[in-house]
Amino acid sequence: MSHEKRFKGIPMSKSMRGLCKEEDYEFLGMSGKMTKEPTEGAEALEDYGRHDKEERIRWRQEREQNEKERLREIEESKKEKEQQWRTHVENLTSSQEKTLQDRLARLRRFREFQRKVLVEESGMEGVSATVTANQLLTRM
Repeated sequence: MSHEKRFKGIPMSKSMRGLCKEEDYEFLGMSGKMTKEPTEGAEALEDYGRHDKEERIRWRQEREQNEKERLREIEESKKEKEQQWRTHVENLTSSQEKTLQDRLARLRRFREFQRKVLVEESGMEGVSATVTANQLLTRM
């Protein structure tokens, strides 16, 4: 059991030592050397980890930028809709005012026509006829 003396530095339990053969010790010794020496695989893994971290940072920044862009577009859309609504209300108000002004003008013309007809039918002339016609129109 000379191999036990050679590989005594490898930590393991006494029962495990009894089970191991020389090949096992050699394998364990090689794996120990592999972990102690930095290899190209470890460097590649480290580079991959660094690259992966940079990629995640880049992806997060892109996601944040996309979110800001989406919020900006939503805000612009809200402002545009609000402006369209204001324009719609202004147009509606304007058309209603115009309709009311037209109705007022037609009503005044009609009242003037009624006054004229009443004055002619009463056969009176002058100020007294106008006053009488106004009183009659007021009662109507």
